[in-house]
Amino acid sequence: MALRATNTGNSAEPEVMMEINTTPLIDVMLVLLVMLIITIPIQLHSVNLEMPVGAPPASLAKPDKVQIDIDAKSVVYWQGLPVSALELDEKMKAIAPLAPQPEVHIRPNKDAQYAVFANVLSSSKRLGLNKIAVIGAEQFAQ
Repeated sequence: MALRATNTGNSAEPEVMMEINTTPLIDVMLVLLVMLIITIPIQLHSVNLEMPVGAPPASLAKPDKVQIDIDAKSVVYWQGLPVSALELDEKMKAIAPLAPQPEVHIRPNKDAQYAVFANVLSSSKRLGLNKIAVIGAEQFAQ
C-alpha cells in the first residue's frame, strides 16, 4: 500500500490520500497464471494401464533352507553336521547356482568368535548367495 501526503498550502496538515499499489499484486497473479498454464499439460498426460485384478498366485516352490550353526567353541555346522572351512566353501558353491536359491540361516552362538562368523558371512556373499539371514541376533542386544 502506498501513502501519499500532499501539502495544499492552505492548511497546516498535509492531505492524506491512500491508494493501493496494484503493480506487485498483478505481478504475483501473472506468475501464478504462468505456473498454472505450464503445469496443466503435465497433469493431463497419463498412461492407462490395465492392471490385473485379484490376488497374485501363490508361489508353489518354496526355497530350501540351509542352517549354518556356530557353537560356543566356534565350530561351524552345516545342517547339524560339523564342517571345515573348505567343506563349507564347497557346499556353498554347490547351492549358489540353484534356480530358486536356498535361504541361508546363520545362527551364531553368543560365545563364538566373531572372526568365524565374519568368515562364514563373507564366504556366502563372495560365492553369490543372496538370501542370508542371521538368526538369534536378539541374544546380542543387551
